[in-house]
Amino acid sequence: MELDDRLFRREAGRMVSALTRIFGVHNLALAEDVVQDAFCRALEVWGMRGAPDNPSAWLMTTARNRALDVLRRQRTAKTFAPELGRLLDSEWTLAPLVDEILAADAIQDSMLRMMFSCCHPRLSEPAQVALILNILCGFSVDEIASAFTSGHAAVEKRIMRGKKVLAESKRLFDTTVPADFSGRLPGVHRALYLLFNEGYHGASPAASVRLELCNEAIRLIAALLQHPLAMTPTTYALAALMTLTAARLPARTDSCGNLIALFEQDRTLWDRTRLDDGMRLLELSASGPELTAYHIEGAIASVHAMARRADDTDWSRIISLYDSLMRINGSPIVALNRAIAIAQRDGPERGLAAIEAIANPDRLAGYPFYPAALGELELRHGNPERARAHFEEALARARNPMERRFFEQRLAACEVPNARATVAQFWESGLDASQTDDEEEAAPSA
Repeated sequence: MELDDRLFRREAGRMVSALTRIFGVHNLALAEDVVQDAFCRALEVWGMRGAPDNPSAWLMTTARNRALDVLRRQRTAKTFAPELGRLLDSEWTLAPLVDEILAADAIQDSMLRMMFSCCHPRLSEPAQVALILNILCGFSVDEIASAFTSGHAAVEKRIMRGKKVLAESKRLFDTTVPADFSGRLPGVHRALYLLFNEGYHGASPAASVRLELCNEAIRLIAALLQHPLAMTPTTYALAALMTLTAARLPARTDSCGNLIALFEQDRTLWDRTRLDDGMRLLELSASGPELTAYHIEGAIASVHAMARRADDTDWSRIISLYDSLMRINGSPIVALNRAIAIAQRDGPERGLAAIEAIANPDRLAGYPFYPAALGELELRHGNPERARAHFEEALARARNPMERRFFEQRLAACEVPNARATVAQFWESGLDASQTDDEEEAAPSA
């Protein structure tokens, strides 16, 4: 029998977080071993008897019993969580304490503490995201390497270094101290943003959309919003951005995983529940004086969400929002998104001029949709030969088969008179793009 990937990803992070609170962060590997044992036991028992009615409870009970065995056998040889002290040494308090930490509310708190621990300020953003994926989401090194187009060795080194930093603290981050919590919250926001963005618009060689990454980011931001100190306008804005953007995912690819242009998407497939939730979260984000990039990107996503048809999109509003975003984060990617919006409202010539005016265009050198945007605008401007050259460049930079097929289709469109360009294809989300270097530090394009 095979364990469902969603069950593994959901339960692994919860169990590791809770057990790490018992064993101490310096014994993170021990917590991971206990969880692995529980899943191996599930494969063995469920294969013979079938899955239980409540798989999550079964796994947690198995991990609990295994943890108690480890504590009883190794407590004289190992030091565990220092804050639990003598409670782990007494047989009278051992089992009740473990049960208390493995209770549902306590597990939620342990997950948040682990999330904040992973976003240690000494770690680079790629390392923070890799730790979150590995520890909280149950992703293997190979899966993370595939998602971020990094080498196995680079990701493994990043995770090992990150775990070494965590081990030095001995205990999970304390989420009850307001000053410490507020100081690390922006890093948590950024890590979850990068995680979602990689799923929605990343560089995976296997797929143009990684739904599981988007879902993990949304699951974690929802958990974050359970903590009173995290219920800030910025957290709500980030949650709104993710939710509104994810609502369009069912229409973004066809059954074969091929990208579908915004103007060709079946908007009846958009997830109405998520759209409603996203709009509610965006309203909550307006409860204070803060105005962050997440607020503006969420507002851009809401403009797309409110358009019943692609032709109804309020491009003037989107341009205005991008103007505001440029003042906060004037990156080449944001400038490119703004140029696309200008082209939609004012025509391809104005869009091309806006692209020509982008500062530091060299930072877009590896981004395939930069030449693709030029190709679309030249095609709309009646210059198929120039468009073809740009699409050929985009095709050479394509990162997965889906992107290659899309650019091949655009190349074919250069041979068809009056072919409709799909310039808004990749910019409807308002998401910024970041790249992860194969070495230690991030090389963000924004």
